[in-house]
Amino acid sequence: MSGICDVCGLPKEICVCEDIAREQQKITITIDKRRYGKMMTIVYGIDSHDLDIDSLITQLKSKCACGGTIKEGKIELQGDHRTKVKETLEKMGFTIEIA
Repeated sequence: MSGICDVCGLPKEICVCEDIAREQQKITITIDKRRYGKMMTIVYGIDSHDLDIDSLITQLKSKCACGGTIKEGKIELQGDHRTKVKETLEKMGFTIEIA
């Protein structure tokens, strides 16, 4: 028998806390030009307390076939992947804004 979620009080199999957290966050995707003309896709506005940001960046890196990291609460992906990241995050249930 699994435990009960501390936040919503439902069994962990049907817990909806992470889905609700995704719907409430407003994520912004931008592009930044780095040294030697390299482009970086930057995703910010994700609250790492509500979501597992490590699994999220792993999914984004595999979807975009690129490298990336988490710095100061922001996800940085190597290259210009705005459309792929937007599509992937929208499928996960996030609200996206491209700046």
